[in-house]
Amino acid sequence: MSPAMSDGGRWIDLSMCGCCGALRPRYKKLVDAIFPEDPQDGLVKTNMDKLTFYTIRAPEKLDRVGEYLAQRLSRDVSRNRKGYVVIAMEALDQLLLACHAQSINLFVESFLKMVSKLLESRDPDLQILGSTSFVKFTNIEEDTPSYHRRYDFFVSKFSAMAHNNNQAPDVRIKVRVAGLRGLQGVVKKTSSDELQVNIWDKVHMDKIVPSLLYNMHDEDSPSPSPSDDTQHASQHQDTTRPTTVAETCLRDLVCRAAFGSIKSVLKPALCHLDNHQLWVPNRFAVKCFKIIMYSMQSQYSHVAIQSLLSHLDDHTRDSARIKASIVGVLKETVSIAAAGSIGPSVLEVFNTLLRHLRLSIDYQLTGRRGSQGSIHKQPINEEEEKLFQEAIITTVGAFATILPDYQKIEIMMFIMGKVPIPPQDGDSSMLSARGVQGEEGNLLLQNMLLQSLHQVALAYTSVSMTTTFSTAFLDPLLRVSLVADIRVRLIVQQILHTLIDRHGNCEKLEEIRIPKYISDLDLKVEKCSRQDLAFMRKHGPQFYSMLYENLLQRDNSDENFHAIYCTMALLCVELGGEDVLVELLRLTLGLQEIVCKPQEEYDLSTAHICKLHAVLAAYLNLISQLTAIPTLCQHVTQVLETRKQEAPYFLPETAFMEGDSLDHVTLPDTVDTKLLFHQNVINEAMASSGHEVSRLSQPFVPLRSDFPSQSRYSMDVQSINIEMDQVDTPGRERKHPGEEITFETLKKTLTEKTPDAEDDEARRREVVEKFQNAPFEEIAAHSEARSQQLNNKLNEIMDMVSKPSVDASGRVVSLSGPFQVKSVPVYEMQFPDLCVY
Repeated sequence: MSPAMSDGGRWIDLSMCGCCGALRPRYKKLVDAIFPEDPQDGLVKTNMDKLTFYTIRAPEKLDRVGEYLAQRLSRDVSRNRKGYVVIAMEALDQLLLACHAQSINLFVESFLKMVSKLLESRDPDLQILGSTSFVKFTNIEEDTPSYHRRYDFFVSKFSAMAHNNNQAPDVRIKVRVAGLRGLQGVVKKTSSDELQVNIWDKVHMDKIVPSLLYNMHDEDSPSPSPSDDTQHASQHQDTTRPTTVAETCLRDLVCRAAFGSIKSVLKPALCHLDNHQLWVPNRFAVKCFKIIMYSMQSQYSHVAIQSLLSHLDDHTRDSARIKASIVGVLKETVSIAAAGSIGPSVLEVFNTLLRHLRLSIDYQLTGRRGSQGSIHKQPINEEEEKLFQEAIITTVGAFATILPDYQKIEIMMFIMGKVPIPPQDGDSSMLSARGVQGEEGNLLLQNMLLQSLHQVALAYTSVSMTTTFSTAFLDPLLRVSLVADIRVRLIVQQILHTLIDRHGNCEKLEEIRIPKYISDLDLKVEKCSRQDLAFMRKHGPQFYSMLYENLLQRDNSDENFHAIYCTMALLCVELGGEDVLVELLRLTLGLQEIVCKPQEEYDLSTAHICKLHAVLAAYLNLISQLTAIPTLCQHVTQVLETRKQEAPYFLPETAFMEGDSLDHVTLPDTVDTKLLFHQNVINEAMASSGHEVSRLSQPFVPLRSDFPSQSRYSMDVQSINIEMDQVDTPGRERKHPGEEITFETLKKTLTEKTPDAEDDEARRREVVEKFQNAPFEEIAAHSEARSQQLNNKLNEIMDMVSKPSVDASGRVVSLSGPFQVKSVPVYEMQFPDLCVY
C-alpha cells in the first residue's frame, strides 16, 4: 500500500505528487522550459543554455534528459505537433554537441530511438528532419566506444527513402537526397569503427550500392551547359540533386573501402547493372566504373579488373552485345588503372580474353551459341560477334599499355603460343586449335590472335632485337607469315614493322616509290649495334627466306607487296650492317634471277612479275642512296632511266597504279639485260667501297621451308655443293684434288660402316660381355695388372725428366728437341697490347 499523509482530516496519496509542478524533478522542469507556448517562436535559447549547463554539471542526469525528451517527442509525433517535434530535435542536437561524458551512450540510444520514430513516420517532413539530425550525429566523434549499437534499421530506412516515388517532384527529390545523405552518414559512422556493425556485409551493401546507382541512373541525362549568369545558381542546385549526391556518396564509399571490402562494393554494382539491363548501351556502366576506379586506391585497381573478367565469364552464354559492352567497360577501366596494377595473374587476364575470343569464333562458325553438347542452342548475330571480337582486340591493346616492356614480351609470346601454327613437315593443313572447328576456324583464329598480338606490339618499345625476337617467338611468327591467307600474311608484316622500327621510319617507307633524293624521305638512320649485328648473323637467313617466299606468293595483293617492301626497307635502315647489306643485295639479285626465267618454270602472272621488278627497283634505289656509293648509284639510276623509256611497267609508278591491270602486257621470253641490275657491276661497286663481296657472288638459296607456301621455290637438298678452297701447303698435296663433296656423299659416309668401325664395335661388345659375365675376382686382378703397368710407365718418364741429356758440345738439351730451354721471369715477358688491362 502506498504511503499517505493526513491533511486536515484528508489522506493524500504521495504517488500523486508527481503531478504537482513543485514536486517534479529539476531536469524535467528544465526540459519543459525550452518549449514555448507557441511552437512558432522556436526554441527558448536562455532556457536551453540552462539545460545544457545542467547536463554538463550533472552528466549522470543526461540519460534521463534524453529519455524524457524522447517521451515528449513521441507524444508530439502522435498528435502531429510538428513545431514541438522540431524543437525537441534541435535540443537533442545541441546536447549531443555539448556533452561528451561517459554516459553519452545512453543518451545516444534515446536519440536514435527518436530518429527512428521520425523515420517511421509517413510525413516526408519528419523523415527529412530525422535524416538531418542523424547526419549531424554522424559528424560527432564519440569519446567512448559502443559495443551494442546497431544500424540495420537505418540502412533499410534510408535505402527506402532513396527509392522514394512521391508524385510531387520537389518532395521526391528532397526525400531521396535525405535518404542518400543518411546512407553516407551510416557509412561514415561505421566504416572506421571495428566495434560497430560491419557495414561491408553483403546484407548492407546489397541495399546501399543499388540505392546509389538507382539515383545516379534515374536522373542520368545530359543537362544544357549553364550560362555565365546562371552558373552559380546551377552549381547550388547540383548539390541538392539526387544524382550529384549519389555520386558523392559512391565516391566516399569506395574511398573508405579497404582491400578486403572492394569486392563488397563491386559485386552489387555488377548485379544492379544486370538486373536493370544497363549494359547495352554501356554509357552508364562506364560512368559508374570510372567513378569507382578514380575513387579507390591505385593498388587495388586489379580487383575491379578481375571482377569484370569474372563477370564476363558469367555472361559467356549471353548475347555478343552484352559481352562487348562488358569488354568496353573493361577497356575504360584499364585505361584508368595505374601501371602494373593488373596484379600477379597477368597471363590469366589475357588467357580469359583470348578464351572468349576463341569461343566467339566458334559461335560464328556454327551459327549457334551454347555449351558444348547442349541441345538448346540460341542463334547468334554474326555482326554482333564481330563487334565483340574487335572489342576484345582493342582491350588487349589497352591492357598492354599499362604493362612494363618485359611483360609485353611475355604476353606476345603467350599470344603467339595460342596461334594455330603449320606443322613442321610442310603439310598445308594447320594444327587445329582447341575449341575451333576446321580450317576456316583456324584462319579466323589466326587473324584475330595476330591482331591482338599487333595491339600489344604497338604498345611495346623495341630496344634490342635479341630481346624482342626470342627464338620461341620468332620461329612461329615467320612460319605463320607464309600461310595461304593473305590477310594473315599482311598482319604478320605489320607486326614486324612495329617491332623492327625504332626510329619512326615505318610511315615513310610504307609506299613503294623511287625518290630522286633520299633526303626527301627524311629517314632517321643510326649505326647498327653489335648486339643487333650478332642477331642478324644468327637469324638473318630466316628473315631473308621469309621475304623471298612472301614475294613469290601468287595471290599477293598490292597491300601485301607494300608491306613486304616496308619490311625489307626497315631491315636495311634499322639493321643495315655490312653483312646484312650484302645479304640483302644477294636476296634482291636472287629474286631478279627467278622472275627472269621462262614463265612456265615459276608460274607467276604478268602483273606479279611486273610488280616484283618494281619492288626490286625501288629497293635497290634505296640501298644505293643509303650507301652513297657513286658507282652503285650510277648503275641503278641508269637502269631506272632505261626502264622509264622502254619498260615503265617495271617501275612502281606504273606497276602499282590503282585499277591498272598489267596482264595485257606482253613480256619477252628473255628480258633485255639493260633493263636489269647486273651482279658484276654491283660487286665492283661494293668492293670499291671496302665491302666483303665474296658472298655476293654466290647465288641466293633460301632455307628449306618448313611451312606451307604457295611458292614452289624451296631449297633442293641434292643441289648443295660445298666448295673447299685449295690450300697450298709446302710439301703436301691434296689427296683428292677433283673430288666433289655433295649431300649424298656426306650421307653415305655417315651411314656406311667401315671395317675398322666393325672391329671397334666387336671389341666394345666383348668388353661389355666380360664385365657383365666375368667374376669379380678376375675383373679386379685384370684392373690391378693394368694399373701396375701404368705406374711403371710413369716412373720411367719421371726418371727421364730428372736426368736431362747432354750433347757433344756439353750443351743441355730438352727431351722435345735440340732447342735450349731458358726460363724467363714473368716481369720480363712481353705481352701483346690486347692482353694488357
